[in-house]
Amino acid sequence: MPIDFIVAAFWLWLAGAGLALVRRLVPLVRVLLGAGGISAIIAALTTLPGNTASLVLPMHLAGQGVTLHFSPAALWLMGFGLVPAVLACWLGSPRAEGRRAWLLGAGISLIGVLGVFGLQDGMAFLIAWELMSLGSATMILGEGLHLHAGRPTLFMLGLLEVGTMALVAALLLLDHASSGMSFAGFVAAAPNLSGGLQLSVGLLLVLGFGAKLGLLPFYEWFPGAYGSASGATGALLSGVILNAAFFGLSRGLLGWLPAAGTPWTSTLAVIIVALAVVSSILAALYAFQQEDWRTLLSLSTAENAAIAVAMLGVSLLFRQDGLGSLAGLAWTVAMLHLAGHALAKGGLFLTADGISRVNGSYAIAQSGLLRRSTWPFGLGALFAAMSLAAMPPQAGFVSEWYVFQTVFQGFHLSALLGRLVLALAGAGLALTAAIALATFIKVFGIGLLGDGHRSDNPCMPRTISAAVFVLGIAVFVLAVGMPVWLGALDWAVWAQFGAHSAQQMRSGWLLVPLTAKFEFISPSLLAISMPLLALVPLGLLIAARRRFVVRKAPVWYGGLRQDTRQVSTTALSFANALRTFYSFIYRPTADTAREHHQDNAYFVKRLAFTHEVAPIFGPYLFSPVIRGMWLLAGKLRKLQSGNLNFYIALIGGLLIIILAITLI
Repeated sequence: MPIDFIVAAFWLWLAGAGLALVRRLVPLVRVLLGAGGISAIIAALTTLPGNTASLVLPMHLAGQGVTLHFSPAALWLMGFGLVPAVLACWLGSPRAEGRRAWLLGAGISLIGVLGVFGLQDGMAFLIAWELMSLGSATMILGEGLHLHAGRPTLFMLGLLEVGTMALVAALLLLDHASSGMSFAGFVAAAPNLSGGLQLSVGLLLVLGFGAKLGLLPFYEWFPGAYGSASGATGALLSGVILNAAFFGLSRGLLGWLPAAGTPWTSTLAVIIVALAVVSSILAALYAFQQEDWRTLLSLSTAENAAIAVAMLGVSLLFRQDGLGSLAGLAWTVAMLHLAGHALAKGGLFLTADGISRVNGSYAIAQSGLLRRSTWPFGLGALFAAMSLAAMPPQAGFVSEWYVFQTVFQGFHLSALLGRLVLALAGAGLALTAAIALATFIKVFGIGLLGDGHRSDNPCMPRTISAAVFVLGIAVFVLAVGMPVWLGALDWAVWAQFGAHSAQQMRSGWLLVPLTAKFEFISPSLLAISMPLLALVPLGLLIAARRRFVVRKAPVWYGGLRQDTRQVSTTALSFANALRTFYSFIYRPTADTAREHHQDNAYFVKRLAFTHEVAPIFGPYLFSPVIRGMWLLAGKLRKLQSGNLNFYIALIGGLLIIILAITLI
């Protein structure tokens, strides 16, 4: 049975986490974690488009049984998210000293992921949710890639705990309405929720799950935490962990809130769409300015998660208006988008680890690496970058095409506000797509395709090249086989929305937004026609080279001899135009420090140039909170007086309060 493969995955991950701290067993732990991931992937492949049987675990929490059950949506997101996770576990952290702690954190995170996807009660779910956060922090701190990794990790944990408190509040409200923490009870009690309670629970769920998804203002923990970790950590955080957070939000909004339309549901949907679109724009803008592979890819993760959440809000809008087919379309698009994103982002995060091993740095700089590496690596990295840039025929192009086709259907909504929101959302998502295209042109063009000056550096390690190639090909296979893949979600859409939207999104080998009369594409045919069309310019180029002599001349450089180091395009110069245009958002700063010779102050020994873009929420939201916490900590330090009589009096006062509460 498929559930047996999932149980096997749990025990393999538990064994891997338990043995991770034994130095001699590191290779075995890698195999165990990877084998657990493969076992869960097999469970997804053999179960979809159905769901697994329910498994009652031999344990109780708060007097309630614990059940494990995986829906088609859970299997879809978990299966695609685990593909890069398996490869990341096999490769491990690039820092040998931190591999044991990293493997421990990876095992803990994967166990938490399994619980978030499968557990069916609030108490066990919260434990699994916290295990994901604990495992993520363990991976980052265990690697020790950054001397000051503690501060961004604590910042991450602080914001994630804000989200957890919001989830606790939402679950307690639902528990009060249903008299139990079972998710089945939440679904049964959903029609009885008042309008105000619906809105409150919905906003708390968005706040709670949005902390991991990177909705504003939470995306500001992404660059610091990801930038202190390896690409392997990023592959897990941006893949299966992100997918688990989205699954939780989707289950909460679509299952725990009533399906029947109320004005409160429309208000919640509008808030979600607006919040997600603004988050995607800001995350894309700040990703474009990054000069480190990990920080850029992390903000791109927040951008793509926000796009998926926007589609979830659009699905709520359509469902509120009784448009089940369009609601299923929007939800299915979000699922497709996250599947392609997990594969492509995992490939580029592992590419970042390879660049670090070769160049000794994660900086986006011209190094000539692609020219010195094997073609499978280049092909895999190219496919991954094309997908994240939404270029045809890759999976990212398919999902973003569906995104726009979905928001274009806003004219079906009865309310003017809904139609206006979807029109503005389409404009905002178009801006996001344009910035993302420029971002990954920068990543691939400068970081890989750029002609470097360090030709003595080694090429990409073969293990990483193979992993990137596998993920790149997986992205391509997902896009080309999309007419087939859609069938895996049809039952889930029918169960959720009462419509066969997934089946209606294809017409033979054409992909359509429910009807071929509106619009259509075919990535399957594009994969055949594009190489054939490329033969035309290639033939013209070959003919021209035979007829005309190619001359190479240096570019005019002010009458001076050209220095390729000085004139090469850098990450800063590529992004500076957009930084200037959007300076009202970036608020850029540039400082130049001069260090002079000790003997003669006239001569400059060293010139240091630094440039930054200012975060939006840090100075005005997070910094005041941090200052307030330090002030409160200073006041509470007086409790540590060392006076025994004071401690006895404090304990006595607490006992009196406890007795008073008990008697009342």
